[in-house]
Amino acid sequence: MDVNLQQFKAEFFKALAHPMRIRILEVLSEGERNVNELQAILGSEGSAVSQQLAVLRAKNLVNTVKEGTTVVYSLRDPLLKDLLAVARQIFDNHLVESISLLEEIRSQK
Repeated sequence: MDVNLQQFKAEFFKALAHPMRIRILEVLSEGERNVNELQAILGSEGSAVSQQLAVLRAKNLVNTVKEGTTVVYSLRDPLLKDLLAVARQIFDNHLVESISLLEEIRSQK
């Protein structure tokens, strides 16, 4: 596989490697939001949300549209919603396996 493609993929997944960025993408998968709306939903300070939005913008994961003095954010690619859903399914599968293993260990006592 091409090294440049591998690097591109690694950089893409690095952009997802922060809990707040993932949560922002999850919120945006439900529809457009401005910074104030994101802050309220996330229960976080403006500077923290803005910093994470800057990373998502730099990695071209979100679009911005200026409406007056407000900037509205949306997912750049709707497939991000699918990616997050698949990741959630994978995590659920891992949790089910972990719970089954824990139950087995507990039953051996």
